[in-house]
Amino acid sequence: MEKRKSDRKKRESPTESEKSEQPKDSVEQVVQQVEELNCFFDLRTKRGQILFFTVTILAATLTQCLPKDALANILQTKEQSGNRNVAQPNVECKPEVKIVEKVTPSVAENRPKYWIYGRNPNGDHLIHVKNVLQRLGIEQVDNDTADWDLLWAHDYPFRKVNLYHLKPHQLVNHFPGSGYITNKVDLSTTEMKYIPKAFKLPNEEEKFRKYAEENPNKRFVQKNNQHRHIQIRKLEEIDFGSNDTFIQEFIDHPLLVDGYKFDIGVYTVITSIDPLRVYIYKGDILFRYCPVKYYPFDSNNLDKYIVGDDYLPTWEVPALKPYYTKQGFGMKESFDAYVRSTGRDPTIIWEQVEDAIRLAILKKESLLVGILPRYASKRNFFEMMRFDLVVDDKLRVFLMEANMSPNLSSSHFKPNRLLYEQVIYNFLRMVGVGSDLRRDSFRKRSTDAEAMISSLKNIVVEANRCADGPCSESCAPKECALCISCLSGGDLRELYAAYREHLNRGDMKRIFPVPKADRQIFEEHAADLSTKNRWMSHWFDAKCEVDTSYCY
Repeated sequence: MEKRKSDRKKRESPTESEKSEQPKDSVEQVVQQVEELNCFFDLRTKRGQILFFTVTILAATLTQCLPKDALANILQTKEQSGNRNVAQPNVECKPEVKIVEKVTPSVAENRPKYWIYGRNPNGDHLIHVKNVLQRLGIEQVDNDTADWDLLWAHDYPFRKVNLYHLKPHQLVNHFPGSGYITNKVDLSTTEMKYIPKAFKLPNEEEKFRKYAEENPNKRFVQKNNQHRHIQIRKLEEIDFGSNDTFIQEFIDHPLLVDGYKFDIGVYTVITSIDPLRVYIYKGDILFRYCPVKYYPFDSNNLDKYIVGDDYLPTWEVPALKPYYTKQGFGMKESFDAYVRSTGRDPTIIWEQVEDAIRLAILKKESLLVGILPRYASKRNFFEMMRFDLVVDDKLRVFLMEANMSPNLSSSHFKPNRLLYEQVIYNFLRMVGVGSDLRRDSFRKRSTDAEAMISSLKNIVVEANRCADGPCSESCAPKECALCISCLSGGDLRELYAAYREHLNRGDMKRIFPVPKADRQIFEEHAADLSTKNRWMSHWFDAKCEVDTSYCY
């Protein structure tokens, strides 16, 4: 044991001869270097002081030049490597350098564009139109640009705006010639069973006097195109020299709700002329009640029988509150419930309403057909108007007027906001302004995208008839008019448009071509349809055979 310890000591301790073999100045050199280093940083010397301040300044400068938190991260990393179980605080070094990064501006997303034509285009009367268009991703632009997809015209635009050569994708919310329908004198003097007898002044004064003599118990009102100053007039009170006015029979014994007379406003959309396609908004109907009860009747009190701007809304009619306010039904459903509570059937009213609207438009269609060839395409236009009607106590319906740009502002009656925006949303989606697909404009999409929405198989009908003779050999027979080999490019575009309208109609109901389920009331007028309208009706009937949604 002692020998092993002695041997170990000999290995660990150099011998005198080994010590003598080491350089003599090695130790001295190390000591000298340490002494020189200590002297170098000796603050007691001038040299040490200068060096200390120099190193301090350089260290501070270097610290400032380092990226944010770099030094702290280095120190923290070093400390964590020594003791990984001890959490170290994140110490900020100040002052810090703010690094400015180059920001690449985001590219603005292209969106379809619309502009507004009319007096006061920025007024609140169009706020709901703008709201819906914005939600559909349509951007408003100034009126001085030619790069637009939709023109929303509050006033009739065709007299002052050149719309003859529109691009295929550009849409306008009026048809050329729609004034033939919305002009109050022209519509009211149209011979039709749903329109009260009326006479133009001064040209038809003699006809009116004869009619008044033959019907001494009838009362009359004098009207003009501005729908102002309407009042029941005695024969001697009528101004027969007044131009642009007319005399119309007054509807006695109106249907009353809680004692109040009312009118109904039905929002109607025309998507095509020749062939004609007409839809109404069935989600609700605008009901306006006179603010004063009808009886005891007083012709000098207009609030008893004329609906003005300060009408009585549905939610203030006591008999309708249980349905509208408490149960949450709309104006139409509340009215229908009230009528049923009196033991009568409201569907009698709505059948006549739809028939009156489509007959009025059919009466004027030929006039619009005559104007459309002046324009590059008839597919640039659609029309949304409101038809106003009244009902008498025998549930007979009378058409009073059609409004080209109906009031869509809820500034006076706030609860109407929902009705207006739902009307706008539903018909804009149906005519193709609203879309589920992202797009930069209304321009035609790629072939694949178009086929995804509608393809040939969606519009062809009557497979057996078209595959067999004589339709497989000739297009001469009338029953072959819908076979693919007999369709022109224009025909195909009409069918694609009709299919997409049906696909996107939402709360819109087609009233022309007349659905098969409603055909009975229209049967007497079917023979008077144009060739193009019969062709379009035939296609809807053929689709009804394979898809019942086309039957209603």
